[in-house]
Amino acid sequence: MSALRKKTDKVFDYVFAPSLRKKIENSILLLAGIGFIIHLLLVFLKKNSILDQRLLQGSLLDDPIAAIYTPFSLILIYEVYLLLFYLPRSFTSCVVKQFEIISLIVIRKIFKDIPTIDLGTNWLHSEQNLQLFTDLIGFLLLFLLIYLFYRGKKRLPVGKISPNLGRFINSKKIVSLSLLSVLSVMSFYSLGIWIDDLMAGGSFFNTKKIDGLFFNQFFTILILADVIILLISFRYTEEYSKLIRNTGFIIATILLRLSFSATDYLNMLLILTAISFALLILTIYNAMENPKYPSATDSPEGYS
Repeated sequence: MSALRKKTDKVFDYVFAPSLRKKIENSILLLAGIGFIIHLLLVFLKKNSILDQRLLQGSLLDDPIAAIYTPFSLILIYEVYLLLFYLPRSFTSCVVKQFEIISLIVIRKIFKDIPTIDLGTNWLHSEQNLQLFTDLIGFLLLFLLIYLFYRGKKRLPVGKISPNLGRFINSKKIVSLSLLSVLSVMSFYSLGIWIDDLMAGGSFFNTKKIDGLFFNQFFTILILADVIILLISFRYTEEYSKLIRNTGFIIATILLRLSFSATDYLNMLLILTAISFALLILTIYNAMENPKYPSATDSPEGYS
């Protein structure tokens, strides 16, 4: 094993060590609890006109239910960290983690929109109500598609650990660590934008600015990382079905990225289209390979 591979494995094992993952998970849960309490406090301050109302603008401070938005946002940070952990293991595991992140974003949006529901006499004609019901139905379909994707993932054949595969995994670890560095810088930049907006008299919860900045850029960078991994994979495999499968997953990621720029019903349509497309790609791949081996989950390494 080369010095670079040894160094990469050492750094990756340290950054994603089980003990460190557990510490980060506990820290995120603690911060989520503190954030939830602070959010509730800001709702209380707004309702009682105690703090400058310019700082308390936005629907996220109109109802205590919307306070769930804050802990979910922090949990998403941990999910992004886990995605980078799964990235070297397999393309499929990385893709399904992207879907889980998207599902959490949808849930967060639902909690944000619940307080705006109109319970008047013409509630069926309310745009907010229709949007909320669309998101609820869309989330159920999203959850079902992720379940079906997990079932298809279990049918993947177990990949044998060969020298070429070991080098490929090491290359993906380099991409993962690079992506972690870039996303860390992005997180601090997003925080700086939020603080700067707050100092300029903006609201505590300018969600469009922060979400649009971070998640749009995150999925854009993730697409580039996926393309780099796909190009690297050409060096280690000539299997047509696997290359097409991974290319299809990249297309699904691009559709997810476009969903952040879409509004209203098109947003959910793009999300469901992306995951349906990835599921169909995986189904066709499994049909072509017709695996008669133990599932990938039975493999000690879980690479596929």
